[in-house]
Amino acid sequence: MPKIILNKTDTRAPKKLGKEEVKQRTQKLHYRLEELQNLLYAESKHALLVVLQGMDASGKDGVVKNVFDAVNPMGCRVVPFKKPTELEMKHDFLWRVHHQVPEKGMIHVFNRSHYEDVLIQRVHKWIDEKTVKQRFAHINNFEKLLIENGTVVLKFYLHVSKEEQLQRLQERMSDETKMWKYNEGDMKERQYWNQYMKAYEDVFANCSAASPWYIIPADQNWYKEYLIAQTVVSALEALKMKYPGMKSSS
Repeated sequence: MPKIILNKTDTRAPKKLGKEEVKQRTQKLHYRLEELQNLLYAESKHALLVVLQGMDASGKDGVVKNVFDAVNPMGCRVVPFKKPTELEMKHDFLWRVHHQVPEKGMIHVFNRSHYEDVLIQRVHKWIDEKTVKQRFAHINNFEKLLIENGTVVLKFYLHVSKEEQLQRLQERMSDETKMWKYNEGDMKERQYWNQYMKAYEDVFANCSAASPWYIIPADQNWYKEYLIAQTVVSALEALKMKYPGMKSSS
């Protein structure tokens, strides 16, 4: 697989695509996702883990709201990963992650994830390069374990442009419906943009071939949500799931 260079990768939809047509396709995908999630829950032979990563204001919350609103809340759980607690820091870096993965029949969506431990910590040099390489290996083995246990792992990087990100962060300072999202640290992190891009590119290059990353253009929400919904639906359809028969009372 060729190396991904983010500054040469589109953040917008192809011009030939029409917004309204794509939104109609997305709506059809929502109906199909609802059917497949019900089937996943009933069969209980597989699980789905969706990992959302991206720079601040890349639209992770929007994906949770607008893609997975179609599924039954009983069969879906969203797990946000923030700064590790004091207790979590006393364990290995995957300790807090492992017990959050989905059981069979469930969809779990990670809003940020175990990849923070090879991104923000690396960018700010809180860990050395030897530790980074060790963590890449641990992450690949961890995901291999999940896959071998029947969990489909889909990892999405929401690729927003630096210009679009700035506009969205400024909206958080001026739009009262978005002010609650504002964090002054987001602007400070922009100073490390180039370092983050390099760290993400290394993540893509070092991840397991069994669980590759999907680079999602994220400047236009309608296109981003369509691509993710399409990928999730295709992955679930590939499982060839069937409803179980009636259980015996004996």
